[in-house]
Amino acid sequence: MLRGAALASLVGLTLAWGLNWPIMKFSLRELSPLYFRASTMSIGALLLMAWFVGRGHDMRPPRASWLPLALLALPNILGWHLFSILGIQELASGRAAILGFTMPIWTTVLAVLFFGERLTARVALGMASAAIAIGLLVAQEVVALSGRPLGIVWMQIAALCWAVGTIAMRRTRLALPTHVITVWMMLLSAIGFWLIAPAFEPWPRWQFSAPMWLALAWGVAINYGIAQVVWFDLARTLPPTASTLSIMAVPLVGTISAIAIVGEVPRWQDWAAALFVILAIATALLRRPAAR
Repeated sequence: MLRGAALASLVGLTLAWGLNWPIMKFSLRELSPLYFRASTMSIGALLLMAWFVGRGHDMRPPRASWLPLALLALPNILGWHLFSILGIQELASGRAAILGFTMPIWTTVLAVLFFGERLTARVALGMASAAIAIGLLVAQEVVALSGRPLGIVWMQIAALCWAVGTIAMRRTRLALPTHVITVWMMLLSAIGFWLIAPAFEPWPRWQFSAPMWLALAWGVAINYGIAQVVWFDLARTLPPTASTLSIMAVPLVGTISAIAIVGEVPRWQDWAAALFVILAIATALLRRPAAR
């Protein structure tokens, strides 16, 4: 059983990750998506760097690790954050969160297709659940007059990037602490966003409303800052089941909080899809206890 402090941290982390989806949607009202990612990620990564250096951590990677770090950053950070922000721009934020968190089942599918894992009934159920969730939301987007099915494509590419990155992280032989890998992946990806953004978006005016500045501060301090530090601390001692349940709750938090933050009204398809995604995550991540 989780102790009080760990449980409070896990609940706070789940709320932060869930709330981040509608807050990102709100931010895109005044700032284009690529510059939003570039600015919040770079400042957040630099704050994280300062935090760990201040606590005495050596954040300097060896010269031979730069290429592996860049290859890990490509799907894990750059791909996921690029396509997910494009998806949020097109879709309701709760719907984008639901679709983004099909990642665990994509990880399982890739492991079956390319790494020799067995296709079990559990995996088949997860695949079917994820497919039903995607189908519900695709159908709703197609029939709606203002529907944007392209957003679903972006979110599934994002989830696939996250899945590929997860597999790469599990199989990497890079002998660096997790926090060093994560911070440098964020910094390298932030540089990528600063290079990509001018090719597709005009330079922002950087004159925003007060709520927008608060949303940007949230992205820097909470999403890329405190949430990362809390996760690093929990990851050392957190039971796998607890982290899985936290991941499963994020789409629901995002869907519910979007009602207040951006005025989105979820339809029955959103609630049904969220339940099917939770089932898919459960089949991918929750393991039956081993026989005695």
